[in-house]
Amino acid sequence: MTRAELIHQIKAKRSFLCVGLDTDLTKIPEHLLGDEDPIYSFNKAIIEATADLCVAYKPNIAFYECYGIKGWQSLQKTWAALAKDCFSIADAKRGDIGNTSGRYAMAFFDEQTSGLGFDSITIAPYMGKDSVTPFLDFKGKWAIVLALTSNEGSLDFQNFENKDGVQLFEQVIDKVSTWGTPDNLMYVVGATRGEGFIKIREHAPDHFLLVPGVGAQGGSLGDVCKFGMNKDCGLLVNSTRGIIYASSGRDFAERAREEALVLQKEMEIELLKAGIIS
Repeated sequence: MTRAELIHQIKAKRSFLCVGLDTDLTKIPEHLLGDEDPIYSFNKAIIEATADLCVAYKPNIAFYECYGIKGWQSLQKTWAALAKDCFSIADAKRGDIGNTSGRYAMAFFDEQTSGLGFDSITIAPYMGKDSVTPFLDFKGKWAIVLALTSNEGSLDFQNFENKDGVQLFEQVIDKVSTWGTPDNLMYVVGATRGEGFIKIREHAPDHFLLVPGVGAQGGSLGDVCKFGMNKDCGLLVNSTRGIIYASSGRDFAERAREEALVLQKEMEIELLKAGIIS
C-alpha cells in the first residue's frame, strides 16, 4: 500500500484506527478452543467485524511464533484473510546485520518465498543502517522504526542526551530519516508520551507515526491528535485489548465492533476538526 492509498483509506473510512491482533489462546472465547485453528477462527471473526472501521491490522508476531509451525500457519492464514484495503503490519521488531535483515525482510514481505506479504514491519534500529535498509530495498514496503516507546524500560535509553542536549530518540529519527522517505518509513511513538509528539514532529513532520497505547494502556487519543496529527493525518493509532478482548463470550466479534466503532467515531471528529475530511 502506498502513502497515497493509505491517506485515501483514512479519508474514505474517516478513521486512522489500527487493530492489534495479539491473539492469546488463554484469552480468546472458550467455545473457539475446539476449532481446528482457534487463533485463525478468532482473528477471522475480528477482521470481518471491524474491517470497515479501521485502516490497518497489526499482528504481534510473538503471539504466533510461540506456537511453532502451527502458529506460523495461523499467521499466514490471518494475513491472507486481511481486508485488502487495510494496511498490514508485521509487528516483529526485527533488526540485525544486513544479510540477516534481508532474510527477515523476505520472511515477511516476499509472498512467493514465505507465503507472507505484509505491507510493513516494525524494526529495532539499535544496530544501525544495515539493520534497517534491507527492509527498504523491497519496493512498496514500509519499515516502521521504534523511536519513542511507552513501555517502562524505554527510559533506560531513549531519553539519553548527548553533549548538545539532543535526546537519543531524536538522533534516531534524524539518522533513520536519511535512509528512506515518508513514503517508506514510519516511526513508533507511544500514546502515553503526550507532549513528546511535539518533539517528534519537529524531526519528522511528514512521516506517519504508529501509535500504540490508546485505550487499555491509558493513552489519550485527544493528546495524540493535538500534538501528533499533521496535514495528512499522519497517524495510525493502535488498539488491541480494548477491542479484541471486549468480550469473552460468543458475542466477542459484535462487542469488538462496538468498541472499534467508538474509536472510529472519535477519530472522525478529530479528522473533521483538522480539516482533513468534511
